Amino acid sequence: MSLASAKISIIIPTLNEAAALARQLPSLQYYRDDGHEIILVDGGSHDDTLAVARPMVDRLIQTVKGRAHQMNEGADVARHDILLFLHADTGLPAAADKLIMQSLIAENHHWGRFNVRLSNEKFIFRLIGSMMNLRSAASGIATGDQAIFVKRTLFEDVGLFDRIPLMEDVALSKKLLKHGRPCCLREAVETSSRRWEEKGVWSTIFLMWRLRLSYFLGASPAKLAERYYPDSN
Repeated sequence: MSLASAKISIIIPTLNEAAALARQLPSLQYYRDDGHEIILVDGGSHDDTLAVARPMVDRLIQTVKGRAHQMNEGADVARHDILLFLHADTGLPAAADKLIMQSLIAENHHWGRFNVRLSNEKFIFRLIGSMMNLRSAASGIATGDQAIFVKRTLFEDVGLFDRIPLMEDVALSKKLLKHGRPCCLREAVETSSRRWEEKGVWSTIFLMWRLRLSYFLGASPAKLAERYYPDSN
């Protein structure tokens, strides 16, 4: 694969994300104009997600709910050599495509992620983002909030995302680490702080620590998902 001329497939899994998409998709049109593509994979939204997205994406796929499954489905129809998995409520930094290409070429990495910054500007949210980035840099484990990017051939070689209801990003990182550490870009994506705002900062932090520890100790992702999504059917 010649990375000098490679393009990126931006894959966005969604479920009832009309408001977030209305904010984020306009800023991604630059990448379409430059030859990259946007693939939106919806898991059964009942709001205006599809109507909002349709004019601003290259491919719109409807499938069953499940972020890992949705991202795999998006990767399956992707046309380009680099895959970028982006949450609907996460915005890319300026010239993200060039940052990705430079890191994969100059630093000879096979995959990577951005730093993350939460949208709320209060100190505690800035601290949370900084701690997420430090932990990721030390461990080599990337989260979906950090906009993971990977060469398509490697993504396919490691077997795609494990189709589990939670921790799919951690599971993928562990598989990718066997082929090298990620490029940790200092430039930050900005992701919504709504999870911490709605559920409470400290309760959310402690919940995520408990879930992550439980996962590394062998807990079932299905059981962890029940704790993370207590109101889900």
